[in-house]
Amino acid sequence: MTRTLKDVKPGETVTIVKYHDTGDAGLKRHLLGMGFVKGAELKIKKVATLGDPIELSVKGYDICLRKEEAQNIEVE
Repeated sequence: MTRTLKDVKPGETVTIVKYHDTGDAGLKRHLLGMGFVKGAELKIKKVATLGDPIELSVKGYDICLRKEEAQNIEVE
């Protein structure tokens, strides 16, 4: 079963498996530049009450992603 970043719960640590091609190419380049590469570990810090946005930590960065952006990142 594949799981995307939008399905992850607070407190979990996951690893990026791949990006789906349906997302924004500019955002994908930006995230890759910040360390969102295949094999990178992401720690989910918080999820807003309605599930949007998701706050996470990767390689020393804290970042918030919207659900529509997070659904394009496959994790395990």
